Amino acid sequence: MAAIHLGTSGYVYKHWKGLLYPTGLPASRWLPRYARVFTTVELNATFYRLPTVEAVDCWRDAVPPGFLFACKGSRFLTHMKKLTDVGQGLERYYTPVLRLGRKLGPVLWQLPPHMTKPDPERLDRFLAAQPRGVQQVIEFRHPAWYHPEVLEVLRRHRAALCEHDLVQAPEPAPKPTAPFRYVRFHGGASTRYAGRYGREALKPAARDLKAWRARGHTAWVYFNNDLHGHALLDAFDLAELLDVPVHVPPEMDRPPAGMEPGTA
Repeated sequence: MAAIHLGTSGYVYKHWKGLLYPTGLPASRWLPRYARVFTTVELNATFYRLPTVEAVDCWRDAVPPGFLFACKGSRFLTHMKKLTDVGQGLERYYTPVLRLGRKLGPVLWQLPPHMTKPDPERLDRFLAAQPRGVQQVIEFRHPAWYHPEVLEVLRRHRAALCEHDLVQAPEPAPKPTAPFRYVRFHGGASTRYAGRYGREALKPAARDLKAWRARGHTAWVYFNNDLHGHALLDAFDLAELLDVPVHVPPEMDRPPAGMEPGTA
């Protein structure tokens, strides 16, 4: 079923207290609170370290049916192993992650910027080693990877090319490589993780995503500009433009002072 899954990259941010999380709410209750507002989150924790089975079970059980987790792939496999000799590492990664069950969305593999030479064969082997039935996403942090042979590997594996604004993609933008799309708003290359887009700046993306949905396709969209709560405010703006239901807390109906749009 065509849908746009909209949320933020991560949810464990102390500076969201007083915005999304009421003052005094313990951190153990942040995920259930988040899941009252959004229907998906991109987990950052799975990038930095392998989660325990107990942690994954807690995530899964803390959210209602229909909530979906996108999980970042282990940086050990992308930044250290550089996509090679990954069999054992993938098994260790997926042993806990697959416990999310029906609440597991795509897995995002973020390549490091120092991987400057495109290697279609290596990427092909990496994607071939992934478990069947799990949607795969690749984010390139160096423009050299936007190479026709690399994009063909993604298409062959029905893996999505992550669309983001930290690297200048070629013009025209590559066509989607999978039946679904995966979009990350990082705050812009000049103000990464900090800038705010604002409603006007998000309108072109909203039109594009609406057309994609109207053709019967699904997209996953996450805001990673978490500083000052900008990710929340931009997600609310885009949700309204897309007619995606989110439940905005009453105390966030108006942006706090100093959070003017259009600064991304």
